[in-house]
Amino acid sequence: MRYQFKFRPYQRRFGRSLTTNHGNWDIREGIILRLTDETLRVGWGEIAPISWFGSETLEQALDFCRQLPEEITDEIIFSIPDELPACQFGFESACEWGSGKWGVGSKGDEKNNFLTPNSSLLPYSGLLPAGEAALNQWETLWQQGYRTFKWKIGVDAIAHELEIFESLIHTLPASTKLRLDANGGLTYEEANLWLWTCDNLKANGELPLEIEFIEQPLPVGQFQQMLELSMSYETAIALDESVATLGQLAAYYQQGWRGIFVIKPGIVGSPSRLRKFCHQHQIDTVFSSVFETAIARLAALQLAAELSRNNRAIGFGIDHFFEQEETWLQSLCNDL
Repeated sequence: MRYQFKFRPYQRRFGRSLTTNHGNWDIREGIILRLTDETLRVGWGEIAPISWFGSETLEQALDFCRQLPEEITDEIIFSIPDELPACQFGFESACEWGSGKWGVGSKGDEKNNFLTPNSSLLPYSGLLPAGEAALNQWETLWQQGYRTFKWKIGVDAIAHELEIFESLIHTLPASTKLRLDANGGLTYEEANLWLWTCDNLKANGELPLEIEFIEQPLPVGQFQQMLELSMSYETAIALDESVATLGQLAAYYQQGWRGIFVIKPGIVGSPSRLRKFCHQHQIDTVFSSVFETAIARLAALQLAAELSRNNRAIGFGIDHFFEQEETWLQSLCNDL
């Protein structure tokens, strides 16, 4: 198949700064793709890299797009190197979109398909702000229907965060599931303390809600220590930054990880190869956002619907970090 190829970079400011162990994130940058096939079907795609998370940089993605001809083929798309995982996802997703397999990509109204609300049978996890702000802002998300929350840790001094945690678990409703996301920001001793605290509270009947897992407690490269921790405590651990790309995911599976894998479709790489791996190994997955627009989110939710197991909430409850995107995104795509 041959496609007419157009692309345009974008910048999108967060409504409020996103604070993680990696620092503050104020502007989301990416690239919108448009592929038009020989039958005039249009497929939309998005490249939304996070270089500090393990993908290519935005500049590397732009360089790749700039060197492509105006007419590209399936062969070009499916030979994008593994060093460009966000590009792999963006281009393959645009092909799938245009194929009509998702029920989008019609010739007449293709620009409007991604502006309708996404529906998913899977529950969503809502992202709470770091620090004490979580104590005041969970209720808004609860009223919107969220029952699973993720809270960033490893951002402040551990003693202070444990105090907030104590307040948070007694503030949230008992039916809540809570995920603690360290973004690789804990030391081995701190990770032990968090895991011990969660286990101890549960053992003593002092944990009023479920701690679903602690996400990426240690930095990438400390896999053996995380494997050891996962076998030492009842509280589960999920790998995130360690398995940012499909190559990393496969490598850690081969090294023995049978716990939870957090998959960020926008930067993991080839959707077709991800499907093959997940079907072959039946891994325990949590699909999660990279703060993409509705274009990449639709593609990511397609994968989550196909590949999620154990009915775990998907990490796409992030709309409250941006202003309404409909007019902005529509205008952006009208220019392509």
